[in-house]
Amino acid sequence: MKNWKLMCLILGVGLLCGCSSGENANDAGDSADGASGGKEDIILATTTSTQDSGLLDVILPVFEEESGYTVSVVSVGSGEAMTMGENGEADVLLVHSPVAEEKFVEEGHADEDGRMDVMYNDFVLIGPKDDPAGISAEYPADAVAAFRTIADTQTEFISRSDESGTHKKELEIWDACGITPEGSWYVEAGTGMGAVLEMANEELAYTLSDRATWLNLELDEDLTIVCENDESGILYNQYGVICVNPDKNEQINHEGAKAFQQWIVSDEGQELIGEYGVEEYGKALFTPNALQE
Repeated sequence: MKNWKLMCLILGVGLLCGCSSGENANDAGDSADGASGGKEDIILATTTSTQDSGLLDVILPVFEEESGYTVSVVSVGSGEAMTMGENGEADVLLVHSPVAEEKFVEEGHADEDGRMDVMYNDFVLIGPKDDPAGISAEYPADAVAAFRTIADTQTEFISRSDESGTHKKELEIWDACGITPEGSWYVEAGTGMGAVLEMANEELAYTLSDRATWLNLELDEDLTIVCENDESGILYNQYGVICVNPDKNEQINHEGAKAFQQWIVSDEGQELIGEYGVEEYGKALFTPNALQE
């Protein structure tokens, strides 16, 4: 087994890159209390899947041009993004861990509008094309059985292990199996989705991914989807947008955060999301589902 600790550290640094206006997480963090340092700046804390999928590269320039705001993106796991919100270190969140998001709102960390649905896609189980655990043949649409088979055969599985929405979904599936994964076959990477998929590709291991990041990275020479479209709904992947409570500190750019929230659930924002991926993949990578008044 390779020593992934050093690799994860190196890759983790790369994940903290802003995908808009050339800014990065460290630039955002230089502002007072980690929140926006300028009236026209917004700090968006978001899951790595929205960046690794390429979606933000498409939608943020449109929002910036139309609104006049500059968005600094901090791309981390959903859990870490919400911790930033709790600490008043971000203005707005775009995350995909609905249970944790509701808790975030209930505990008073959001503004008066709480969370709003934005879009959804699904998770897929990725594995080597030779599929040593035999999942694609036996359990192509049964995530619980597929995970149980990986554990029973102790076939290498790489977990994000970063409190992200993907990690929480993975733990949900293990819990449904009645299994606590442990042992040398279970690799805890502690890094983002793109980095984990690269690791799985090098190790020819299994991992859980959101479909959009998997398609965008094009690692299908050696890897493939071995389980998907589980009719139980356990692989469903909902995203939400939340404005951080402006009472956290004076640096919170609530006006800018609200502008972004309202734009991404607007007809225009939703249309852009629904178009992303259609030209290249023949279908949208995310399905917009914001509730319109």
